[in-house]
Amino acid sequence: MTENAKQPAAKVSTNGIVAWWMHTWGDFQSKHPVLAKWVYQIFYFFVFSMGVTIVQYLIFTFMPYLLGKDLAGTEFMWPQVNMSLFGVDFTWSLLGYNVVRDAAGAVVIGGGLGYFISYEVGSFIAQCINFPLQRNITFKSHGNPVYQAMWYFIAWAAISLICNGFNNLWMPIAQAYVPLAVYNLLVTFITGGVSMIIFFFVFKIIFPEGEAKAEAE
Repeated sequence: MTENAKQPAAKVSTNGIVAWWMHTWGDFQSKHPVLAKWVYQIFYFFVFSMGVTIVQYLIFTFMPYLLGKDLAGTEFMWPQVNMSLFGVDFTWSLLGYNVVRDAAGAVVIGGGLGYFISYEVGSFIAQCINFPLQRNITFKSHGNPVYQAMWYFIAWAAISLICNGFNNLWMPIAQAYVPLAVYNLLVTFITGGVSMIIFFFVFKIIFPEGEAKAEAE
């Protein structure tokens, strides 16, 4: 009897919280429609972006091992600019990553063509998941999906180049001082943080507000 009494009470309590939140949010929307729209979009953008960031991290971490040391030891970099920072000599590039070696000179998983492939595959898969979520839920766009996907791909390619170039300034230094798991975490969150900021404003452009109203009229 006591347990049966507790269940409806818990349900009522949950429903009460939901009702209170819906009323509070609805009141906030009516008083501050523009701000409410920004809050809504930023919240869902952040939630979905963090979700795909986890996907990226898993791919960045495990795919290089699946590709093996042959690809990890294959140099793929363009352009190649020799640099030295904080006592670490490395080659900077927009595309590709340095081959990572241990103190004995043996190839270590975490660089070379293997890591470049893993990085691009992880980033691409994450954006394939992110695109429909952001388009349909965050920005509620009703525009041409083919046109939007084309611009999304162009933006992703450009942002990937920017992030690759930025990563290749600090990643060789991180490789020399931190464990691989921490290194992958840094790559994921620094890359994710930079791309998230850029992507939010890209989405505001390629998913313009008001298209739904125009079509409805």
